[in-house]
Amino acid sequence: MNTSVYIARRYLFSRKKMHAINIISGISMLGVLIGSAALIIILSVFNGLEVTILSLYNDFNPEIKIEPRLGKTFDPNTAYFNALRHDHRLFSMTEVLQEKALIKYDGRPFIGTIRGVGDDFLKNPLLDSVIQSGSFTLKQDGHYFAVIGSQVQASLGINVHDQFSPVEIYTPSRSAVSSSNPLDEFVVRSISPAGVFDVGPDFDDIVVTPIEFTRDLLDQPKNVSSLDINYKSGTDLASVQADIMDKIGRNFTVKNRREQNTELYKTLNYEHWSVFMILTFVLIIAIFNIIGSLTMLVIDKRKDIAILTSLGANKQLIQGIFFFEGMMISLIGCISGIVLGLVFCILQQRFGLVKTGSKMSALDAYPVSIRISDIALVFLTVTVIAVIASGISSRLSIKGLNDIKQDL
Repeated sequence: MNTSVYIARRYLFSRKKMHAINIISGISMLGVLIGSAALIIILSVFNGLEVTILSLYNDFNPEIKIEPRLGKTFDPNTAYFNALRHDHRLFSMTEVLQEKALIKYDGRPFIGTIRGVGDDFLKNPLLDSVIQSGSFTLKQDGHYFAVIGSQVQASLGINVHDQFSPVEIYTPSRSAVSSSNPLDEFVVRSISPAGVFDVGPDFDDIVVTPIEFTRDLLDQPKNVSSLDINYKSGTDLASVQADIMDKIGRNFTVKNRREQNTELYKTLNYEHWSVFMILTFVLIIAIFNIIGSLTMLVIDKRKDIAILTSLGANKQLIQGIFFFEGMMISLIGCISGIVLGLVFCILQQRFGLVKTGSKMSALDAYPVSIRISDIALVFLTVTVIAVIASGISSRLSIKGLNDIKQDL
């Protein structure tokens, strides 16, 4: 065993005496432990929230979305799109037609978005997970139904269980002529609400209807706003997107989920790194407390240092003792903190120890997602800071070495 490591270990784990220095070293180690555990827990909770938010958004965001580069709609009945429908890797291909509309219920108005979707939209098995009340029913017994966003429901006070009070949807008429009655310039259709969904602010002002209803409302018999495509599990989406972009031409945009929600992904990424940086500063303070404890250890071990130098120990060995002392305090605290953080995260995953406190939320307890990259990042961060702090402390240990010898 390296002499410096051996002596540093004896200083750290000696049981013969319990000095104030040992207590200070223990406090420094505890600070690193708490900081490391906090980093693991907070990052894992943010990962869990990110996974949950993205899964909710992905219920409405397809894996691939095709939209016109210019204009609002396009004809989906071309040779290429028809061939795309027969791709054996395809899970669903939903025609979507949407437009801003005036939504009225019981005399109250709301400006929202009417989104007509094809039958393939209902192939998504997770749609029921976003439903707050009612069901995700669009067609039943030859009748059309609407599923409304929570913002629409809250603004208009819609009761999805009252089938005798339909929602009225107004859009400008494409064939309108001048009239003394402004209502003659609008197309009005009524539809009964079947359910309320809650996804996020980007979707909660939407009213989802069958595309046939929206075609009649907008007088748009064949064009669509977008084609929403999902593929079977295991499909290489990057190569699929590149292939579609290569063949579809410049008149269309082809977006994956990240490109459909660039602001959401940026926000989640900024929040993740902001929290990491804040907790890292706390960790830096905890680790740099080691400098104080090692400085006191140097003062306490002045005679030991003088004896070692008299026996032939060089400056590198003396520096090594206090460098490894600092590294041991930091790494033991770090590893213990990581283990403690992982244990808490596993317990949170299984038993939901910390609740969100919101009875209306779909999340009963804070979600947690453990990532190996976060563990490696925390360990690397602590190691780098510990090397700097221990290096500073070790340099202090050889200052005034000649004075120490004379005192002996």
